[in-house]
Amino acid sequence: MILEQFYLGCLAHASYLIGSEGVAAVVDPQRDVRIYLDAARQQGLGIAHIIETHLHADFVSGHQELAQSTGAAIYLGEGSGATFPHRAVRDGDEIEFGKCRLRFLQTPGHTLESISVVVMDAESGNDPQAVLTGDTLFIGDVGRPDLSDTHTPQQLAGLLYDSLHHKLLGLPDSVKVYPAHGAGSMCGRNISADRNSTMGRERLTNYALQPMTRERFVEVMTQDLPARPEYFQRDVDVNRHGAAALESLPPVAVLSPEEVFKRQRQGAAVLDTRAATPYCSAHVPGSIQIGLGGQFAAWAGAVLGLDRDLILVAEDDQAAEEARLRLARVGIERVVGRLRDGIAGWAHAGLALAEIGQIAVQDLREEMAQDPELAVVDVRRQAEWNQGHIAGALLLPLDQIGKSTAPLDPEKLTAVHCKSGYRSAIACSLLEARGFQKVMNVLGGYDAWVGAGLPSES
Repeated sequence: MILEQFYLGCLAHASYLIGSEGVAAVVDPQRDVRIYLDAARQQGLGIAHIIETHLHADFVSGHQELAQSTGAAIYLGEGSGATFPHRAVRDGDEIEFGKCRLRFLQTPGHTLESISVVVMDAESGNDPQAVLTGDTLFIGDVGRPDLSDTHTPQQLAGLLYDSLHHKLLGLPDSVKVYPAHGAGSMCGRNISADRNSTMGRERLTNYALQPMTRERFVEVMTQDLPARPEYFQRDVDVNRHGAAALESLPPVAVLSPEEVFKRQRQGAAVLDTRAATPYCSAHVPGSIQIGLGGQFAAWAGAVLGLDRDLILVAEDDQAAEEARLRLARVGIERVVGRLRDGIAGWAHAGLALAEIGQIAVQDLREEMAQDPELAVVDVRRQAEWNQGHIAGALLLPLDQIGKSTAPLDPEKLTAVHCKSGYRSAIACSLLEARGFQKVMNVLGGYDAWVGAGLPSES
């Protein structure tokens, strides 16, 4: 049996290909499905089954395009409401191909229709070898219980407890755990960077699986839930009906600097995909920076949404095409153009450039001592803040900055940091677009602060 994981760092998303004796199943496919077709062909497999562990909220799935390309059947948990042809599965339903047998478990909690897939290989005996847990069980975490319009987070958390304790924790310790997401995903709170685990290890180390009552579990799971990105419900709706093939998207137009300037004034957002340092040094005034080097698509969906015309600024043509693909993976399709010749073309046209200051952590410490009105803003998540933060800093998670900057004064000097500098650059660009002219990006973020031996508290 073949069990191959495909990890998409931009979305912290894991999908899988399981194959045996010429037949394969794909689990939780990303939108661009060529990767599975190529892998199957290379290993002499025909894709006959496509399994969605649930209707995903943080990315657009390629299940419909993959089914149209292969003739494979699509499987979803009962009650999904999907409008495309599919097979609704319940507890104990199975599919077999070659020497592989997949058994479905209904594991609601993250969503109502969530399922997990127990993998058995006849060559290794009749016992389960692995379980694909979707967003029900992560490595070191579990799925957020607030993605339903009909159930409260408390009701979903109760269902999640039942799924974990009455279904997944009944599996042997040796069973390998393969989730649908890794560290950084917005579907959990503090997921491990590990790509897989075992039930035994999770039983011992996962905070959510430690002995506690159902009531206590519900309380823990619903405390301090991070805000649900607005685009999540939109992606669920797209996945419920099936997304169009990527090839159907129109080509991205190349726009002159003057045209970009005009469209920006008419309401289009300029999205700069370069890294933080070159962006801070010179950029289109009012543009939003989200670097391709990190979880670009997830943050684009969270801070920009799906309903704005976007114009890309990129290092080169290849980077622009890569950005367009990644945006489509989360359902952002209104990319109306890209800036011709990038930021160099903008400067050559004689248009104004903006810049954002950058500051080292040692210099920040001195500034804090000299200027009591300096605002230090931490844009990490609550769980990261709880583990340690700079004394006197203000917690304002990145996904909230685009909605409100109420605690901040745009006239005062503001230093922004995250863990390592990726999210803080995004936050600086959002603040600048909202009229903050005295913003500084903290180089290296909290990691650099701790690494320099500077004091923190928890």
